[in-house]
Amino acid sequence: MADSKKKNDKELSYKELVAKRDELKREYMDLRFKMVISHVDNPMQKRTMRREIARLNTFIQQKKNAEDNK
Repeated sequence: MADSKKKNDKELSYKELVAKRDELKREYMDLRFKMVISHVDNPMQKRTMRREIARLNTFIQQKKNAEDNK
C-alpha cells in the first residue's frame, strides 16, 4: 500500500505535489489543534503526517532541481 503511494507521488507534477503538501500541512495543523483540545484516536498519525510532508518536500525539491538543470 505504501509503495504504491510513493510511486504515485513521484509521478505527480510540481504543482500537484505542492497542492498535496499544502493540504497535508493544513490537516497536520488541525490534528495538532485537536490533540491539544481533546483526545485523538491515533496519536501516531501525527508522526506519519510529518513524514509524508517531508517526503513530498523531497519530491518537490527534486522536481525543482530537475527543472533548473534544463
